[in-house]
Amino acid sequence: MNLDRREVLVAAVAGAATVALPFSLAAQETAAPKTAEELIAEFTGGADVVEGDGVTLTAPEIAENGNTVPISVDAPGASEILVLAPGNPTPPVARFTFGELAGSQSASTRIRLAQTQDVVAIAKFPDGTFMRSSSNVKVTIGGCGG
Repeated sequence: MNLDRREVLVAAVAGAATVALPFSLAAQETAAPKTAEELIAEFTGGADVVEGDGVTLTAPEIAENGNTVPISVDAPGASEILVLAPGNPTPPVARFTFGELAGSQSASTRIRLAQTQDVVAIAKFPDGTFMRSSSNVKVTIGGCGG
């Protein structure tokens, strides 16, 4: 059996594509964004989350431009705060971690919202409890291409 250079190249490309295709499909499966419920369960480790006064989420009621929506979150005594936008294609927004020497457990930033939705903040306290606060933001022009 005699193979010329062209046949060897075609066989090599076909072999490489056959080997790479399963890895490419696996990468696409793992790249799927997690839902807000999955992210909350991952953050809390399955612990109960209660609505409470321990965390305060401040967001505008109406945002004319979803590209830059100012929010602030305050949770005195919290060690971490997770902020989610469940209506976005990728729900995680921010995760703030506070050390023991932090002067305050608050943060503010601007976020992108794709549509009208509830913005959710979950605070983790050193005793292992979790508190949740949410705020509905009406978006007139979506910030994620909408």
